[in-house]
Order: sequence, then structure tokens, then C-alpha cells
Amino acid sequence: MDKPHKKLDVWQVAIIAAQMVYKLSASFPTEEKFGLVSQMRRAVVSIACNIAEGAARQGKKEFRNFLSMAQGSLSELDTQLEISLALGYLNSQALDELSSLLLRIDKMLTALIRSLSR
Repeated sequence: MDKPHKKLDVWQVAIIAAQMVYKLSASFPTEEKFGLVSQMRRAVVSIACNIAEGAARQGKKEFRNFLSMAQGSLSELDTQLEISLALGYLNSQALDELSSLLLRIDKMLTALIRSLSR
């Protein structure tokens, strides 16, 4: 199935971020399985899913709205990662690596939103 979102670099990078979050959160304490781990995984999946859903919509306005929701999920994930660091579940190197990827996604989303606003 050749869908429009698969051609978007931002979607492809969001998939990489999802893989990273799943791998990192696998080492979290088992008591966080239904807490922080679940929240983080839902947020990172939401980023890619909102990009995909927006790309499937007919109008630019709808697409922009879904990209904005993806940015919201990205901010949510960023907060959850900071909490994970504070609790000692993540080390600063892992956080820095993932944070730089999230910053890249955020910049790509912002650029795409701007291009759709023209």
C-alpha cells in the first residue's frame, strides 16, 4: 500500500523515534508498564499516526491540524522523558540522543505546517 505519509521524511523519522522509545522503555521497572511506559509509547506512536492521518485528509487545513496534534504529542513525550530522567530510568546520553531526534521532528513539522499555510 503506497500511502502519501510514507513519502514524508518527518513520518519516517517519527517511526525511528518510536523504535527508540520502545527499546529504551523496555528496560524501565515493571511497575511502570501501565504508567510511564504506556504513556510514552502512546505519545510517540501518536506522533507518527497523526502525521499519517493528516496526510490522508483532503484539505490543507485538516492536515495542519493533525500536524499540530503531532507536535502536542511530541511535547508530551518530551515531558515524559524528562520525568524518566529525573526518576533514574534514563541516562542523560539516551535522553540527549532522543531529544535531538525529537527536536528534528519538531522542526520538520513546523516547516511542513508553514508550507501548508501558504
